[in-house]
Amino acid sequence: MGKGPFSFRRSSTRRRRPKSTAVPQQPTPLPTGAASSSSPPPPSAGNLIGGGGGGVGAAGKGKKKAAGAKLWMRFDTMGISELVEYDKNTIIKRASIPARDLRILGPIFSHSSTILAREKAMVVNLEFIKAIVTAEEVLILDPLQQEVLQFVDQLRQQLPHKSACKIQGAGAMDVNDSEMHVSTGRQWLPVPEAMEGLQCELPFEFQVLEIALEVVCSFLDKSVAELERDAYPILDELARNVSTKNLEHVRSLKSNLTRLLARVQKVRDEIEHLLDDNEDMSHLYLTRKWIQNQQSEALSGAAVSNSISTTSPRLPRLGSHRSASLVSSHNLDDDDVEDLEMLLEAYFMQLDGTRNKILSVREYIDDTEDYVNIQLDNQRNELIQLQLTLTIASFAVAIETLVAGWFGMNIPCTLYRKDGIFELFVGGVTAGCVLIFLLILGYARWKKLLGS
Repeated sequence: MGKGPFSFRRSSTRRRRPKSTAVPQQPTPLPTGAASSSSPPPPSAGNLIGGGGGGVGAAGKGKKKAAGAKLWMRFDTMGISELVEYDKNTIIKRASIPARDLRILGPIFSHSSTILAREKAMVVNLEFIKAIVTAEEVLILDPLQQEVLQFVDQLRQQLPHKSACKIQGAGAMDVNDSEMHVSTGRQWLPVPEAMEGLQCELPFEFQVLEIALEVVCSFLDKSVAELERDAYPILDELARNVSTKNLEHVRSLKSNLTRLLARVQKVRDEIEHLLDDNEDMSHLYLTRKWIQNQQSEALSGAAVSNSISTTSPRLPRLGSHRSASLVSSHNLDDDDVEDLEMLLEAYFMQLDGTRNKILSVREYIDDTEDYVNIQLDNQRNELIQLQLTLTIASFAVAIETLVAGWFGMNIPCTLYRKDGIFELFVGGVTAGCVLIFLLILGYARWKKLLGS
């Protein structure tokens, strides 16, 4: 084509068309009305697969699946879910976690239990649940697995309900109380007194952690119940009949019990480790750190502009001591870990009860094995006594055989020429052997070598 004005306008139109059609996706606003400066970027159109209901859609005709991308399910604070495909680099940038933390979510640590706190995220690996939790969303790895579906269903059921309760509580506070806000020029942030109503509920990250612990503990309890249901009949059958088949069943039962005890112990030890360290628990308060970052930015912006104002005449002006209380309030105290401690203690006690059930089954197995060993020892003792009795009888018969051998040597003897001596001689020798047998047997019982 030529380089006239007409062709120039057409080419420029083609260049501007992608800009007019590509509308950037805005992040979901928080219930408090404050936009997070540390919030992760929204999912791009190339990574998006499903919509708000968790359905699956096309990512685009010209888009290809990125190398190493995995299937994730994203839940926001309102309980809205979507299926997405993220690669390793996208997850690292979105959650602000180091690359080594993603190894914990890999197949090598499939049955390990780890809860790691990072600056803006929490890495959760509890049995089959592998998730990355932030103050605004949770990313679940491999959400279509059969075991993970229960966790996904619980999130869909509980998160919208808890979010609705929080919004209603915050709205009631706004109507009944005259709350004070700090102006940053763009947005209004509530002071700690206004946040008390929101702090009465667990933060979003702890709601997700609570649901994950509930699902894992329920799964382990169910596994222990199935183990108990199968264990006691097998052990009772072994106690009645010691056979190779029953012993093989008990061996398989002990293997399953050992694996299940190790899995319960790992989750219990991880919770116990968190309970023993208040610093680790304080790092898990992602929402609190997010609020503190917002307030720090608000205070720094207010200090630079040197202007603190109110949104309406009904809101009084804040003094310098009130501004300082934004960071030093007890509601945002870094050492206050009572909510998380109570949450972890509840599930620690539940896991401890599950562990005690497994230990009781193992004790029953040990008792059954002791009983079977006692039975086998008793049978061995009876065999030894029978062997000793047969040995004594063999010794008595051997004496009579020795006498018979002496007279079978064709040596000339006067007893050969006497009539009727054979019956008397054989009867006497037999009676003597029986007497020797009884004497030795009585001696063995006197020495308690044989049972009475």
